[in-house]
Amino acid sequence: MAKHRRFSDKPKDSPIKKEEEIELVEEISSPKTSMDIKTIILSGSKYIYIIAAAALLSGIFTPLTIGVEIQLVITGMCSIFLGLGGSVVIILGIKNQKFSTIMVCGGLGMMIVSLILIYEVAERSLFG
Repeated sequence: MAKHRRFSDKPKDSPIKKEEEIELVEEISSPKTSMDIKTIILSGSKYIYIIAAAALLSGIFTPLTIGVEIQLVITGMCSIFLGLGGSVVIILGIKNQKFSTIMVCGGLGMMIVSLILIYEVAERSLFG
């Protein structure tokens, strides 16, 4: 029959081993951030793709095809970029542990302001 070990059968650790383990854990958990040019380009390229897609979806070619004023299109694009920035702030707020509530509320505020501006550009005011 096999003998099973109980918690009380465990030999006591010496304080020297515990100190060594704490030092090893501290060395492993130290943050290592390397910001080389390749990492910066890769992290920035995803935002460039998002901005380009939002510009195309917001109607950057509308003045060329329909003949709408360019100022109206620029105002619409800025309001869409404001909403896009709000969504990026929300995503970063969810990932961040320190200021997550503030960032999510700020992102939602930016998206609400973007919605109000879109209605104003379309001449369908929400405020009467």
